[in-house]
Amino acid sequence: MFKVVMPIKRKPGMSKSEFEEYYESIHRLIGEKYLRGYAHKYSRRYLHNLDDGSGTIQEDPEYDVLLEAWYPDEETFRAFLESISTPEIADEIATDEEKFFDRSSMRMYRIYEQDSEIL
Repeated sequence: MFKVVMPIKRKPGMSKSEFEEYYESIHRLIGEKYLRGYAHKYSRRYLHNLDDGSGTIQEDPEYDVLLEAWYPDEETFRAFLESISTPEIADEIATDEEKFFDRSSMRMYRIYEQDSEIL
């Protein structure tokens, strides 16, 4: 298993609800179209403040969404990156991202997970 996570910020001036609605109704479909055949899971984890009960108002999270994608192996992930690097596909993705992402904030990381079962 090869897992990638991308923390992403919304475009300045866009509300959280507008961002999430656009991502789920438009951009998610573009992601699914190109991830199909490469990734076997694609998740968007939207970050929101949590009331910890102390009465202190927390600042907004630094990022608005964590994109997660699971691939069978690194070779498949690299093949995916190559497949979306063609000018037509790269332009389609970038053009849509510019509508709602702060593209300058985008990062990509490989994840190594360790899980504990709490009984």
